[in-house]
Amino acid sequence: MKKKNKMLQTNSILSKDDVFLFNEGTHYQLYRHLGVHPGVINDKNGFHFAVWAPNAEFVSVIGDFNDWKPGSHKLKQIHAGSGIWEGFITNLEKGEKYKYHIQSRYQKYAVDKRDPYAFYGEKPPFTASVIWDLNYQWQDQTWMEERKEKNRLNQPFSVYEVHIGSWQRKLQPENDFLNYREFATELAQYCNKNGFTHIELLPVMEHPFYGSWGYQTVGYFSPTSRYGTPQDFMYFVDYLHQQGIGVILDWVPSHFPGDEHGLVYFDGTHLYEHADPKQGFHPDWKSYIFNYSRKEVQSFLISSALFWLDYYHVDGLRVDAVASMLYLDYSRKEGEWVPNRFGGRENLDAIAFIKKLNETSYSYFPDIQMIAEESTAWPMVSRPIYLGGLGFGMKWNMGWMHDTLSYFARDPIYRKYHHHELTFSLLYAFNENFILSLSHDEVTHGKKSLLEKMPGDDWQKFANLRLLFGYMFAHPGKKLFFMGNEFGQRQEWQHDYSLDWHLLKFPYHDGMLKWVKDLNHIYTEEKALHEIDFDSSGFQWIENNDWSHSVLVFLRKSKNEKERILIVCNFIPTTYYNYRIGVPDNGIWQEFLNSDVSLYGGSGQGNMGKVEAVPVPMHGYDFSINITIPPLGILFLKKQVE
Repeated sequence: MKKKNKMLQTNSILSKDDVFLFNEGTHYQLYRHLGVHPGVINDKNGFHFAVWAPNAEFVSVIGDFNDWKPGSHKLKQIHAGSGIWEGFITNLEKGEKYKYHIQSRYQKYAVDKRDPYAFYGEKPPFTASVIWDLNYQWQDQTWMEERKEKNRLNQPFSVYEVHIGSWQRKLQPENDFLNYREFATELAQYCNKNGFTHIELLPVMEHPFYGSWGYQTVGYFSPTSRYGTPQDFMYFVDYLHQQGIGVILDWVPSHFPGDEHGLVYFDGTHLYEHADPKQGFHPDWKSYIFNYSRKEVQSFLISSALFWLDYYHVDGLRVDAVASMLYLDYSRKEGEWVPNRFGGRENLDAIAFIKKLNETSYSYFPDIQMIAEESTAWPMVSRPIYLGGLGFGMKWNMGWMHDTLSYFARDPIYRKYHHHELTFSLLYAFNENFILSLSHDEVTHGKKSLLEKMPGDDWQKFANLRLLFGYMFAHPGKKLFFMGNEFGQRQEWQHDYSLDWHLLKFPYHDGMLKWVKDLNHIYTEEKALHEIDFDSSGFQWIENNDWSHSVLVFLRKSKNEKERILIVCNFIPTTYYNYRIGVPDNGIWQEFLNSDVSLYGGSGQGNMGKVEAVPVPMHGYDFSINITIPPLGILFLKKQVE
């Protein structure tokens, strides 16, 4: 016989202080109070429900347990005037589906909403929330104890950016997703084999439209059920940590979709978004912009950020589309935006929110990293708040990406006229803590894969791509690769299909992956390549004006003055023999990495593994080396220890 689900009178699951802090915009752990949580009242087991809907006439919980009938289990405002509706329902089980039926007080508007604080949801296209717990026995204590050291700015960051649904698919059932647990095993093995230190996932927060790649979020506290349960995702993070790999999540506080079951028009009013479409609707993404001035929205978003750092042990958040938050006129024409109170284009409320977000995140979890995807020249994005910055730990270097890809897309015969596109980045390289990103955005929407951006025949395309990757690892800044780039995926990324892993049976593609693997390992082992990424003392030009030969030569340095790496780049398909370069030390210089060796698919030009410096002054040094520079090649050399 089916048990009857009763609504019992209960005290609030929130204290008066909780309500005060929520309304003040300073409650940062709302996931412990709002949403659904188990409890016992009068010896009866059940679940507390709590949702914020201040402009509702009434709110009731609907689900399979009451045949989805509105009004059967009405919630009450226990804290008068708080806008929070609460109740306790008995005889419910983990796994039951539910929504909130909301009747607005201002008009004849009734809607069934997903729980904004739900820990789990139905597998799309279904949209109900699911009663769940977050019990899990973590096994990553060693990683968590050592994470502070792993995430320091002087440590190597080689980030592998991944979309779970299309990294690899199953053969049986045909083209089906890997689940979180299967994905953990495969991805950890791959990253360890190829030397990546961290992975970054495109948003895993629940999203109704798979083709949005997660960037149209409805579940700010729910990992998508497409790949498994919350515990399955915890296992994923746990397993990668046990394998020594950090986990960064893409997180989207800049906008949310207009799906009726989501946040939009939540209680018959513009509760989470601005009412004015000039401030509350995004013209590019046809989505809604959070009202950052509303204190409860600040509490909601910062609680979401801390939730993933807290319950899921993630090591950092990459905050999406920061530029769209900073500027009121972002993607808007004159007359389509509202100036701030000083008449400017800066979104003062969003700026204040971003600072509070970063300050709070680092306060609760000082050993993580907050990373900005910010595409403009906004100053001090990755500088501390007390110095006037936005407080991020790092920022994607979109300028480097744009200029470098523009340069590499050119026919080599014309590159000498665009030499500045390579050297310009060093004028601002140390203004921020930059990550050099070759992300998913560069291989979609008709932009071609990285390989197909390269000019020339197949040999030149692969040589160019190896050179690009080598230059990226030599350039100051942390590194980020989107999946498939590392083996020269030929097609643009297609989210409905697996990467083209079969390409690895071909020598050029296999050679590319071997090259990236060796770059990763050298980058991790050599302090000169990662220890001083964000200060000019870690970099020194030797030759940056040889535009006629399209050659660049520079040093990367560690804090130990004797640890220096000499980088030599040739950006045209001509071999240079007897090219003389000044060096700071006498003796043997070991050529320990060469993109043109046959193992990687190159032509085999080089210096037989070493060259000897002689007392011939050059480039301001007393010594110099006479070397062969391979075509479309990059060399890494270091002084041999005697």
